[in-house]
Amino acid sequence: MIRFGIIGSGSWATALAKILTDNHFPINWCVRNEALVSHLQTRHHNPHYLSSVYFNTSLLSLSHRVSETVAASDCILIAVPSAYVAATLADLPLAAFENKKVISAVKGILPEQNQLLNEYLKAVFALPLENYFTVMGPCHAEEVAAEKLSYLTFSGKDEMATREIAACFATEYLNTVVNDDIYGVQYAAILKNIYALGSGIAHGLEYGDNFLSVLIANCADEMAGFLLKVGIKHMEVGIHQKQDPASDKKSANYAASVYLGDLLVTCYSLYSRNRTFGNMIGKGYSVRAAQLELNMVAEGYNASKCIYLINKEVGAEMPIAGMIYRILWENVNAQDGFKQIEPYLV
Repeated sequence: MIRFGIIGSGSWATALAKILTDNHFPINWCVRNEALVSHLQTRHHNPHYLSSVYFNTSLLSLSHRVSETVAASDCILIAVPSAYVAATLADLPLAAFENKKVISAVKGILPEQNQLLNEYLKAVFALPLENYFTVMGPCHAEEVAAEKLSYLTFSGKDEMATREIAACFATEYLNTVVNDDIYGVQYAAILKNIYALGSGIAHGLEYGDNFLSVLIANCADEMAGFLLKVGIKHMEVGIHQKQDPASDKKSANYAASVYLGDLLVTCYSLYSRNRTFGNMIGKGYSVRAAQLELNMVAEGYNASKCIYLINKEVGAEMPIAGMIYRILWENVNAQDGFKQIEPYLV
């Protein structure tokens, strides 16, 4: 049996812990502090996130020390906001991930390094890409808590290992999908958060559903253009490779859940913290006021700057993402910014 470790105690980390323990996997779980360790041990739930989820504590080995969780685990699932990853892992020895697998549930770019998580782990801990996997949506933690049917996509270069990991997360309320597009799914997750901010801004500015549908359709096109520019394949909708012989499913393309599906749910869902953050910006909140009001990390905020910088090298046409960056980071008035976006939409 795989020994899983989870680093993080937010809503997504808690949801992933629920999935694994529902499947009777014992987990090593690194949470924020000793007080949370004590609360989980005595009250059996996370008081801050998904508090309706109760755990069988016999399956939990809890710690607030990252090094303990990593050392005790074969497969480490990192589920902390991208801005905190480097600080969270800072005290680990350089050989901490040797002969271990890492699953990223991070839907952002490390902002100070401007790197994807796999790039950071390679540079600092010499983690080979073959030992790196991702778990991406569309999948809101709140719906996992409510056991509403959801889909997760696992990506990795080693197909057999990826399928083995994915099987550990399959439940009656969660279907799993496998592909090998590590870079594509990560960039798609980053971009959909930026576009969800834009969707929220449009809502806050009181644009209607008609405009919002056009905006999101154009966001999807812009995302696909960026992915093609960075070398991601299989972007053609309606065209598939041969069927997957193991599952008899058609191969994924850009219309698949992890790309277009995750974009749609993040732009439309009331659970989306990025949409909520953007809605406040559209209503006139400052960035700082919106951050204080939300009291959770909206990954799209830092991601908008990171993608803006990356795209200086990539050279994709990104007027929507570029304007969202300017609204958030260069104090462009949201109403004026969207007036400039309108002519680009088709």
